[in-house]
Amino acid sequence: MKKNHLSTFRIAYLNLKHSLTKTVGLVFLITVLSFVFFGGTVLAVSLQNGLKNMKDRMGADIMIVPVENDSDMEAILLKGEPSCFYFKKSLEEKVKGVAGVGRTTSQFFLTSLDAECCDSRVQLIGFDPDTDFSVTPWIAKVYDKELGEGAVIIGSDIHVDDGDAIKLFGEEYPIAAKLDATGTGLDQAVYSTVDTIKHMYEAAYSKGQRFLEDADPDSAISTILIRLEDGYSPSETIKSIRRELGAVQIIESQSMIRNTADNMKHISGFLYVFEVLFIVIVFITVAMVFSLNTNERKKEFAVMRTLGADRIKVVKIVLLEAILIGLAGGVLGVALAAGVVFPLQIFIGDSLAMPYITPGSSTLLLLVLGSVALSGLIAAASASLSAYKISRAEVYLTMREGE
Repeated sequence: MKKNHLSTFRIAYLNLKHSLTKTVGLVFLITVLSFVFFGGTVLAVSLQNGLKNMKDRMGADIMIVPVENDSDMEAILLKGEPSCFYFKKSLEEKVKGVAGVGRTTSQFFLTSLDAECCDSRVQLIGFDPDTDFSVTPWIAKVYDKELGEGAVIIGSDIHVDDGDAIKLFGEEYPIAAKLDATGTGLDQAVYSTVDTIKHMYEAAYSKGQRFLEDADPDSAISTILIRLEDGYSPSETIKSIRRELGAVQIIESQSMIRNTADNMKHISGFLYVFEVLFIVIVFITVAMVFSLNTNERKKEFAVMRTLGADRIKVVKIVLLEAILIGLAGGVLGVALAAGVVFPLQIFIGDSLAMPYITPGSSTLLLLVLGSVALSGLIAAASASLSAYKISRAEVYLTMREGE
């Protein structure tokens, strides 16, 4: 007759199957651990990626907006909340003459109508291709032609039913390209030339849509973007601009980035501390469960020893059981975390009011493998002391216990 050889793996598997309730409980603990570790790490890395992209995206050193609209501008940049505000276009000419100002360009903002083209209103940004140094470098990465009148560029988070055109104020505008994700609120914006934004304004006006009284693209702008000359500090130039323009709100890009970075450090720090504490708690809990479990199975392992299994064989069985539990929990935890974090990435970024970009596929693969491996290692480490103790127990004394 052919003998059915029981390998170490099969023995470990059958043991787990036999104690299904305990196995499920341990897998659940490791699943929660893997969920917290993978989900928290993806969040932290996504925030770091978003901050880096935000630094690259900020082509201007200084932004000028109307008084009391600095929070509206930050909401556009960070949260993607549509807003409109205006001041006189003639202010840009005054800014050009201020010492320290190297280049200037202006933008004009509109907002789409509710439920017109997308699930919600979107920010419409008109820029001047002849002077722009903020938008065009990003457009050039996906569209190497001149953006003609009537055409638009959409942010990565804009989704339309017809991929070739977007409907705004009752008219359709061809989509020239879709920008790569920046992790900022600008991913939820639509970009066009000033001439196209004028056409949108006129189309909206003819259909009864009314904006603010000074919202005339021929005489008004929403923001002035400034790039400083070499050798001039933002603080010195800001003082000069205030003296020249008076009542305007001036936003220093680096200051806004520093504030965002500080907030991000606090969130990332909390996530990492929470992960470490949770790992310690789960490690102690799983170690206690394994200790109780192996203590209950002392006679089982003693019988195995009498049947010819050596100490190393017993240790391998206990550790393999733990590793199988760890890997199963690790895979389940990663799958659950991915099912929560990835579909809600836009919501998470908006809720935190911070730039947020999900890591690339190679980084995600490393995080997945790392999370599963960590789960297996923690489970094995939790069971190692119990495995050592049970392997050192005397077979004769163990068999006589309870007599």
